[in-house]
Amino acid sequence: MTSSHDDAPPTAPWWAARSVSTSLPDFPWDHLTAYGDRARAHPDGLVDLSVGTPVDPTPEVVQQALAAAADSPGYPLTVGRADTRQAAVDWLARSFGVTGLDVTGVLPVIGSKELIASLPLHLGLGAGDVVVQPALAYPTYEVGARLAGARAVATDSLTSVGPERVKLVWLNSPSNPTGRVLPVDHLRKVVAWCRERGALLVSDECYLEMAWEGEPPVSVLHPDVCDGDHTGILSVHSLSKRSNLAGYRCAFVAGDPAVVGELLAVRKNLGLQMPGPQQHAMRVALEDDAHVAVQHARYARRRADLRAALEGAGFRVDASEASLYLWVTRGEPCWDTVGWLADRGILVAPGEFYGPSGAEHVRVAFTVTDERVAAAVRRLADRD
Repeated sequence: MTSSHDDAPPTAPWWAARSVSTSLPDFPWDHLTAYGDRARAHPDGLVDLSVGTPVDPTPEVVQQALAAAADSPGYPLTVGRADTRQAAVDWLARSFGVTGLDVTGVLPVIGSKELIASLPLHLGLGAGDVVVQPALAYPTYEVGARLAGARAVATDSLTSVGPERVKLVWLNSPSNPTGRVLPVDHLRKVVAWCRERGALLVSDECYLEMAWEGEPPVSVLHPDVCDGDHTGILSVHSLSKRSNLAGYRCAFVAGDPAVVGELLAVRKNLGLQMPGPQQHAMRVALEDDAHVAVQHARYARRRADLRAALEGAGFRVDASEASLYLWVTRGEPCWDTVGWLADRGILVAPGEFYGPSGAEHVRVAFTVTDERVAAAVRRLADRD
């Protein structure tokens, strides 16, 4: 069979001409590959302080809970198990003084990054809408805005945003990358600003239990911040860091039941369900405070050793009151610092990954083993 179109050039498939990935920022860690190769060449091997990946064992009590729930032939509910959601309510009340929350304001999610990246799209944001994020921020906030077709604005001064169509404001306290903790008075002002303009406030609080010095972090759901009214407010929590559950993808969002209900309705249609065994594991992890204290003590020792070594090598540590990172500088371009450390077998994240104002800082994670911390300390003490 022939046609008049036989000699015409083939039409390019629509997906080849409309790649979603081209609308997203570059994946930052791709730019770190060459420095990783330099660091791996060190005779004593790589000390990778560039990412906050847990390395310590998942608590035995959580492993046992997962194994006990391994026979799970049916589909889990998107809304999650009632006992798992109640464990989240109880944990927020017990650990952070959150009142007025019940299970209708809690939704398990498949890791906090998935929730952060998809939330603007799932809530219907689009062209012309504005998403505000911190000036120094986890890159996924911007990814989520761009996927929805909205515009991301990076600023720590909401008064500078102007009368734009701000639909969503992200907070992150304790901060990634800086470890800065926002005081209650500042959080209250952000809540008031968002309510005056009808913007949704979402606080990424995955490092809330990782505090080291100064005033302890406070959740936006605490009555001192929101006066006990969760309307228009969500908080996002992850068990990856507190319980070494990064591989389990256990997280949840809590707050305004109306917004949680809207997310639930969308996620039902998409089949976004946390596996049943993980829900059992998450409940047990939230109910057990002992393993959190053990892990906190591990990180405290590693942080103290790395901080002393970095300061001894001429670095200045800024902010860093909480989280799993030290935010450090030598007053030079961040890539120069990355290279200097890579030549000593130490890999860190350049500050500009998180925004232009990080151009003279690097982020140093202390989520490596004691042995690798000791190796980094020795190398930083070597002045050659």
